[in-house]
Amino acid sequence: MKNLVLNTLAISLITGAAFAQEPVWDGNTVNLETQELAEGIFAVIPTGADEMAAGGYPIATTGGFIVGGNGVLVIESMLNERLNRQLFDLIAAETDKPVRYLVNTSHHGDHSYGNFYVPEDVDIIQHVNTSAFIADHFEADTAFMIQNFGAGRGIEEVEATAADILVGDGSSLAIDLGGVVVDIRDFGFAQTGGDLFVSVPDANVVWTGNAIVAQAPALPWLLDGHLLETRDTLQAVYEAFDADTKVVPGHGPVTDIASIKWGVDYLTAVETEVKAAHAEGLSLEATVAAVQLPDFQGYALFGWVHPGMNVPAAYTDLQ
Repeated sequence: MKNLVLNTLAISLITGAAFAQEPVWDGNTVNLETQELAEGIFAVIPTGADEMAAGGYPIATTGGFIVGGNGVLVIESMLNERLNRQLFDLIAAETDKPVRYLVNTSHHGDHSYGNFYVPEDVDIIQHVNTSAFIADHFEADTAFMIQNFGAGRGIEEVEATAADILVGDGSSLAIDLGGVVVDIRDFGFAQTGGDLFVSVPDANVVWTGNAIVAQAPALPWLLDGHLLETRDTLQAVYEAFDADTKVVPGHGPVTDIASIKWGVDYLTAVETEVKAAHAEGLSLEATVAAVQLPDFQGYALFGWVHPGMNVPAAYTDLQ
């Protein structure tokens, strides 16, 4: 996640453990495994994600791949060469069909740095804003990620890799893999201005990227503000899929659309409470102290994400 500005003290306060400047999760130790969601449709999930999600702890990147008669589409390329290689080894263990497409759901490095290791004959698909961010900010972004995910995690070797296919604002792209159609869609601002949602409509499966970080009690992260736009986007996503849809979040085990509704309800509660604080003329500091939302606590990062990011973003957005 791009703006993961957690120093050692902050991590210790949030999780109750000292990490001695270790990252929230370590790209040198994470292992990935597959979960088949329907015939030829796989989530790729960090080992141990179920147990970590139940405790509300942060989890490494979740992705996946879809196998059709003509080839494979991959979701996310992961943080570094080690994880990218694991991902492609998992694909090879399931099929000998060629990988033809790879989608980045956002510009975040743990979802896109592995593009550098993707074979040249694979078409990389991104939102136009994701592509622009990578082109304009890659050096600063990798420096930021090294600072927060740790040196020696393979980030230093990565180079910016241009996308081959771009999805515009509010638009979508259908990819026919041969008997399996994949929908790649921009529903609006979710966590960034370039979020893509990848779904297989016939199988009721959707990848959300970081728009849905993980199942409850994980919360949306208003990294760039946009409280109302994010809430409205998540509401549109929630309404677009059936109740039995399998949801693959950005950082957790497979869940369901209740996780999307949890995010909508949380952001609506933030809006209500912050609007009330504005009506009372409260300062930002007083608003952060007042907007506690005990019904939405339980996330291990709640003590940083909610008062340190989301409430201040809402306070500014709603002024």
